[in-house]
Amino acid sequence: MARVTVEDCVEKVPNRFELVMLAAQRSRDISAGAEITVDRDNDKNPVVALREIAEETVDHEKLTDALVRSLQKVPEIDEPEEEEPMEMMAAALSSIQEGEELPSGMSIRSSDSDDDEEEAGARSPRYDDVDGESELE
Repeated sequence: MARVTVEDCVEKVPNRFELVMLAAQRSRDISAGAEITVDRDNDKNPVVALREIAEETVDHEKLTDALVRSLQKVPEIDEPEEEEPMEMMAAALSSIQEGEELPSGMSIRSSDSDDDEEEAGARSPRYDDVDGESELE
């Protein structure tokens, strides 16, 4: 193939925008030192990339994946998900029952009498409406 035309490449990649993006990515790969799969024939990298796409000597899927990775702003990092607060409390309660220590930063307050609950209720904030009357009594 002496000259590569867009029509040769559009048969392989029907979307012209995708064709341009893939050829640009392949051209950048060649500039970065990737091995060329066709004869260069004194052609520049974009022409070589188009020739490779037309002759299907490069893997379309790998080229698409490389293009997507190059356009991502933040790399994907698999981080373990944090436990829900309720799950942490359930784990803490089960560890207390088994006689283990609580994880750092966790404490359990025991209420031996109803007086503690009444005192806690007395300290809770009250919400007043505009007239100054208490909504919660």
